[in-house]
Amino acid sequence: MTRSFVLLVVAKAPVPGLAKTRLCPPATPAEAAEIAAAALLDTLDAVGSVPGAVPVVAMTGDLGAAARAAELGTALRRVTVIPQRGPDFGARLANAHADAAALHAGLPILQIGMDTPQVTPMSLAAAAAPILGGHDSVLGPAVDGGWWVLGLTEPRHAQVLADVPMSRDDTGERTLRALTASGLRPRQAACLSDVDTMAEARSVAAACPDGRFARAVAAVGGRAVA
Repeated sequence: MTRSFVLLVVAKAPVPGLAKTRLCPPATPAEAAEIAAAALLDTLDAVGSVPGAVPVVAMTGDLGAAARAAELGTALRRVTVIPQRGPDFGARLANAHADAAALHAGLPILQIGMDTPQVTPMSLAAAAAPILGGHDSVLGPAVDGGWWVLGLTEPRHAQVLADVPMSRDDTGERTLRALTASGLRPRQAACLSDVDTMAEARSVAAACPDGRFARAVAAVGGRAVA
């Protein structure tokens, strides 16, 4: 029997001018928002096909002003959406775990973002395997020094994220140290590249050429990265 777990996606509404601004140039703000929307949609497709997963999306931003607003609205109606809360990203991550745990008490949580659209149901299931098999935690490093996935058997341990500086090239290392200091022994998931720059976007698109994300990146064409 497949064991249930919460698959928590932390996401930001892909509003032009506010989403994926590091893709500009060569992308325009509208193109960057399209890329972000495509990444979220592809991620939600994968999340929805993982055996045992109970999808929860912690969302911030104005979905009404987002790229692909209608398509995103349809996709989000298939999951539970909760608001993000907190003064900074670390606090919002910690609170998202707490709020998802309050909705689904007793279930382990596997948390990802919307910047790894190359994930598949199989890769997400593999990332969840340690916490479903009795291990206390799992952390998946990102190529840029951050992390792309965090799994916790006891979601209360996510409170350590509130004190970890985010979006740095040592965020992954700092997160690992914080988890270890709290008594956990995280297993390592696969290392993935997340999408912050156009070079990363093109590399990730090549790894998942059949999705919305790859098509959105291709729309930017061969314009040079600034």
